[in-house]
Amino acid sequence: MISNSPYRSAAVWTAPVTLMLLLALIEVFGDSGRAILQYDRAAILGGQWWRLLTGNFAHLGVYHLLLNEMGLLVLVLLCPEALPARVWIRRVAVLGTGMSLGLLGFVPGLTTYVGMSGIIHGLFVLGLVPQVRKKDLIALGCLLYLVGKIGWELYAGAPVSDEAAIGGRVVVESHLFGTLSAVVYGLVFRSFWGKEARVSAQPSEAQTST
Repeated sequence: MISNSPYRSAAVWTAPVTLMLLLALIEVFGDSGRAILQYDRAAILGGQWWRLLTGNFAHLGVYHLLLNEMGLLVLVLLCPEALPARVWIRRVAVLGTGMSLGLLGFVPGLTTYVGMSGIIHGLFVLGLVPQVRKKDLIALGCLLYLVGKIGWELYAGAPVSDEAAIGGRVVVESHLFGTLSAVVYGLVFRSFWGKEARVSAQPSEAQTST
């Protein structure tokens, strides 16, 4: 539960910190890196399908990157899970691709997109729902806030100040499709019931007697 989580476990931090470093490294390549990786509707329809995933790893600039880095940090603090690297990779790949497919299918006017926020919204769902099922009220409050935030964004749009800060339009639909992708993922892989493989945060208690 959030109130007594294993924050000091290396297994909790290794994968998300690695992801944060990867995002920072990609930002070093600037506009050229964005051009190669970004979600580009025309390019995707032309056969460059990798952009469905890679667009999630590029950002509009340093401030946009830092916002998502902070999002990942808060994710670990609220939802610390000792997940193996393969589960992190699968989650990021499935959520990112699912979110981009949602944009491709339902937001035809969107020509380009970059950013990790859609995936991060989905990761919060995967991390919070199991804690809600354990009757963690803090997790319940966070999940209700997340759902309310997405609903308000879809109704009223993102704040103009946010768009000015990151230097582009906030694609609120990405938050919706990232969340919906997480719901499907959680049901398929039984993440909501704690059935997804985990790395033990505690040393094994099994001993061999002689």
